[in-house]
Amino acid sequence: MTPTSRRALSGALPRILSVVVASVLAAALLSPAPAVAQTVGSTISYETIVSHDGTELKAKVITPTGVEGPRPLLVMPSAWGTPHILYVGAAKKLAEESGYQVVAYSSRGFWDSGGGIEVAGPEDRADASAVIDWALENTEADVDRIGMAGISYGAGISLLTAAEDDRVKAVGSMSGWADLEAALYPNETIDVQSAELLLLAGNLLGQPGELLQEAEREYRDGNIDPILEMAPDRSANTRVDELNANGTAVMVAHGWNDGMFPVGHMADFYEELSGPKRLMLTPGDHATPEAFGAVGLPNEVWEDLGRWFDHHLKGEDNGIDTEEPVRVKPNNGGEWTSHADWPSVTTDTDEYYLGEPSKEWLRWQSSGAMEPEPETGWDYDFRTGVGTTAESGTVLLSGALQQFFDVPTGVLLPTVDRYRAAVWTSPAYPDGARVAGTPEVTFTVTPTVADQSMFVYLYAINERGTGSLLSHAPYTLRDAAPGEPVTVETDLSSVVWDVPAGKRLAVVVDSRDARYTAESRTGNRIEVTSPEEEPTRVSIPFTR
Repeated sequence: MTPTSRRALSGALPRILSVVVASVLAAALLSPAPAVAQTVGSTISYETIVSHDGTELKAKVITPTGVEGPRPLLVMPSAWGTPHILYVGAAKKLAEESGYQVVAYSSRGFWDSGGGIEVAGPEDRADASAVIDWALENTEADVDRIGMAGISYGAGISLLTAAEDDRVKAVGSMSGWADLEAALYPNETIDVQSAELLLLAGNLLGQPGELLQEAEREYRDGNIDPILEMAPDRSANTRVDELNANGTAVMVAHGWNDGMFPVGHMADFYEELSGPKRLMLTPGDHATPEAFGAVGLPNEVWEDLGRWFDHHLKGEDNGIDTEEPVRVKPNNGGEWTSHADWPSVTTDTDEYYLGEPSKEWLRWQSSGAMEPEPETGWDYDFRTGVGTTAESGTVLLSGALQQFFDVPTGVLLPTVDRYRAAVWTSPAYPDGARVAGTPEVTFTVTPTVADQSMFVYLYAINERGTGSLLSHAPYTLRDAAPGEPVTVETDLSSVVWDVPAGKRLAVVVDSRDARYTAESRTGNRIEVTSPEEEPTRVSIPFTR
């Protein structure tokens, strides 16, 4: 991100957040409760909760009226850069419709809470436990019926707290993360847009702690080791054993196009859980699938989350435990489908072998074919350091455009510079197809320098070459031996996408993408080959 764009975003961010906060207030305080809930009201109070180390945490406490205690308790840590008021609309509905005692608080270091931002560190988890202690002492909350939920930062804190505090019986993770390294440093590639946005919001809207300040200083100098060192302690995938031992009921909801925390690693985390669990994957970018629900508006994610808590905290026999737990909605629109587990989303896989690409633009439909049989022995090189029209989009924006307006991140395939990329196309699907699962790609490259970045894109394209981005992945070779072939195997981002009849798939590999920091430099080259022992190929998952 350039200094000019950083200053522009710095000026716009407070105005954007002020509009969000105003919307939250309006939805929370002006929207009437549903007719079925008119006999139950709620009160909202502003409280100061003293945490384990004396830090003052500011909270909104939403208490149902007309409901005798003890009451199930929900604790909601705020998202990164947002205050406790983020959840007041949803909390008010949960209190009035289901009788929950809710405490929504500003996470340490943000807005009106004290302390410094600790990036979901030990202090943040101890804060959440201290909020539970306060609620048990100062409200009619039931010690045996405690849940936590949050969006983004609040989701990560909720999962980590539940692993350490066995009083938390159920968790709702919305647009969260389970592996901080995989989120911010996928395949050893810096997700610069996410990193800059998180740092900007932290500095503008909070008070970074010493650890975050040091990590930013090192990051500015090109050293990300401090971030990688802090990641395991702040990643729920390292606490799966504790969550499983506690029997925590975990619901995960995520957007296909989440630009900060890619969806695939959350699906992997979900599969490692052995207790009660539920997974919802839907169109959207970071935090956009559940944003309107947070302010109290109708929302499918929050509705399922309410049912989840009703069953696991209140013991309601609402059928959620008998439903197939994995629910997915295609990224380009359609109805929900349910599955027994994440692997069941994929029922078939097509493996395409990639032939020698061509630099002839007019032959884009036939050059670089994707075929059922291996084609080996070829080599193809392209220049690095300058991007092509193949791009993964813009964090927060691209996924929202897909979700709300059905505007995908696109490409006009004939305009992709064949001297700066390798391009392959598949046969057409006469009856259409549903891509469903995690695509995988294998190719052999020969770098010309030690550090080189590559970006892989999967598109659905029409007869004119106009395409929609289904999936992508960054990949950076580090400390490679120049001139020595390296076989790259990587997953692309998980997806469910309905490919219309007559369209085909396309794979593009180039060397730059605006979302990431690319190590490829102008003047270098990358050679792609397909050796007999490891043919270049792509595996496409389908539901048939």
